[in-house]
Amino acid sequence: MCGRFTLTETIQKLQMAFEFEYSGGEIVPRYNIAPSQNILTVIGNGEQRIGKQMKWGLVPFWAKDEKIGFKMINARAEGIDSKTSFKTPFKRKRCLILADGFYEWRKTEEGKQPYRFIMKDEEPFALAGVWDTWNKGENPLMSCTIITTDPNEVTEEVHDRMPVILKKSDFEDWLNPNFNDTDYLKSLLVPYPAEKMDKYPVSSKVNSPKNERAELISPLNSL
Repeated sequence: MCGRFTLTETIQKLQMAFEFEYSGGEIVPRYNIAPSQNILTVIGNGEQRIGKQMKWGLVPFWAKDEKIGFKMINARAEGIDSKTSFKTPFKRKRCLILADGFYEWRKTEEGKQPYRFIMKDEEPFALAGVWDTWNKGENPLMSCTIITTDPNEVTEEVHDRMPVILKKSDFEDWLNPNFNDTDYLKSLLVPYPAEKMDKYPVSSKVNSPKNERAELISPLNSL
């Protein structure tokens, strides 16, 4: 699964890297993003890319209660086109979830040790997601989930799943709501090339979502 991630880049750099328009308010560095919080996503309307703040934890349009989102932070790639909660968004409501690192935990004799996973070039990247709008509350709620897949050689030492990281060349098809080749879209939901990624242990302070400081992303042996 993917239960925490980071996004510390400026909105200007993100807009240049992912080519989207944004008018959703201030973006501040985030060092410990947790489920149920608002996160920065990018969606497409067939003509342009638009940055949107969405709640992390998918609330399907048909849900009776938005609390269902707490159970919908991840969607397995294997069932994305068949599970009731995800198959409709997968057809037309796909998004990029922007990040520059994510956390996973490895079980040890001393307890769970958190690791941060990044690109070797330390550039931001896009996680594959699907989104939906829930209209049964006081205001419309846009929410999303992160799609996960099998681990690559970098992540498998820590966890048996990893978030799907999309290649830049796949953004256009993924974001196009009019592109519905299910088999092709599912073919994108594979482990990211391990040779482009790196990992390092970090402080257990990241275990609590209440902690949100730059020191959380420092390598453990440098603290």
